[in-house]
Amino acid sequence: QVQLVESGGGLVQAGGSLRLSCAASGSISSINAMGWYRQAPGKQRTLVAQITSGVRTFYADSVKGRFTISRDNAKNTVDLQMNSLKPEDTAVYYCNADVVRLGWGIPVNYWGQGTQVTVSS
Repeated sequence: QVQLVESGGGLVQAGGSLRLSCAASGSISSINAMGWYRQAPGKQRTLVAQITSGVRTFYADSVKGRFTISRDNAKNTVDLQMNSLKPEDTAVYYCNADVVRLGWGIPVNYWGQGTQVTVSS
């Protein structure tokens, strides 16, 4: 089994910063893309940032220049540094990863349980 556990959410004032972390554990052979999604109340879950195993990155237009995604392949972790936060960044943030399990030949997509980020104006 594989688990993704997020940490680092919380309440911050507009203009502030937060750092989210996600650790993958279990019977892992390798991890392909890792990313962060978010879902605000009444809205669909959308991709915020993604990083490949080769550390190519993708950012949603709304967070470019403010958020930075990074990963540690040795530790199976992915972080999201969020700066210049805005009230519209308020959402539940979910970690996501394509994991190749030990003994398996294909990746399986996994989600974390989510962590709340609230930005006050």
